[in-house]
Amino acid sequence: MAKTVIVVIDGFGVGAMPDAGTLRPGDLNADTCGHVLDHCRAAFGRPLRLPVLGALGLGLVHPHPDLARRTHLPVAAGRAALGYPGADTFAGHQTMMGADFSRVTVARLADHLDEVSGALTAAGHRVERLDGKPLLVVDGAVLVHDNLEADPGINWNASGRLDDLPFDGPGGILAIARTVRAVAPVARVIAVGGHADGPLRDFVRPGDGETVGLDTPATGFYRNGGLQVQHLGAPLDHTRQLPELAARAGIPVTLVGKAADILVCGAATRHPAVATADVLSHTLDAVRAEGDALVVANVQETDLAGHQQDTGRYGQLLEQVDAGLAGLVALLADPGDRLIVTGDHGNDPTIGHAHHTREYVPVLIHRPGADGVELLPDAHSLADVGATAALSLALDPEGLAGGTPLHTGRRAA
Repeated sequence: MAKTVIVVIDGFGVGAMPDAGTLRPGDLNADTCGHVLDHCRAAFGRPLRLPVLGALGLGLVHPHPDLARRTHLPVAAGRAALGYPGADTFAGHQTMMGADFSRVTVARLADHLDEVSGALTAAGHRVERLDGKPLLVVDGAVLVHDNLEADPGINWNASGRLDDLPFDGPGGILAIARTVRAVAPVARVIAVGGHADGPLRDFVRPGDGETVGLDTPATGFYRNGGLQVQHLGAPLDHTRQLPELAARAGIPVTLVGKAADILVCGAATRHPAVATADVLSHTLDAVRAEGDALVVANVQETDLAGHQQDTGRYGQLLEQVDAGLAGLVALLADPGDRLIVTGDHGNDPTIGHAHHTREYVPVLIHRPGADGVELLPDAHSLADVGATAALSLALDPEGLAGGTPLHTGRRAA
């Protein structure tokens, strides 16, 4: 019997990737891990208490005075490039589970207006531009626009007021979003329906990177109740992702936190949760169960702290995660068990904006029964994490759409 647990600390980067400054040149200075450590030492008058992350090799991947540089645990430690365009939780998790995101691009709606308008018109909808801006009004009620809450070009939205039309049904918001999804090159098209404080056109504004869209928080959708949202991801072969591969082999699959919301596996046990304490509790419970297991857990609150630019809160959450990891290390003690701690992108709360940052992420692997500490070469993609997890479960990584198992590099000094 063997268990493999992947804990994704959402928004936990360890330094900017070479192309991080393409959209915002200042992002070349992004370092979520280092900047949170530095800020918290100054703000708290002490270093963050991260003994388990240190023991798992974080200080080997990201040298810092407040992180241990040596460990006696049998770990392999490295870092991974993202392997998908932009910096996005959905794309990060899909890639990590072995999806091929090579056909997904970062794109403004402005560059695809004719294609999207044509698809909507062919589906029987009336389509027009809003005051000449690069966004579309469908059937006089639904706005198709750039998503302004993620980095430019990552997602598009189809947004409508539930007072004007239903969310579901043949002419509803979701049906319009599905038509857009069929021709969209971006990672996600998000259908959004809610109750607004006024006409949606009153809340349209420009965003970064020459995008134009609906200022969704300003509409009142989030505070007026009744919000309905559905994320339509890029077409993926989910049968060639890690959860489905494991389930077909008879391995119980548990998805925790945001992973339960965005990963596809019909046989999985799901525990959606946002509070870090709940995510850790569900993860520990899944590990305590008898038999083989694949557990994928997402700690979302770190990402939320990054968006809120609350560096102190981010540090406190890291300490909470570290305490939970201690329990996982204790439980995953049999040869063949694996604990993989990683991230999906960066979210540096000190960088001066509330968007994700395109950073490398740590790949920290606890390997009971292995000898010594080894340093991994940089992974080209998060898909390599999924392939490595497949191998630890005695599954054939070739069954995944992407990814190559990480082979250990040199022995740590």
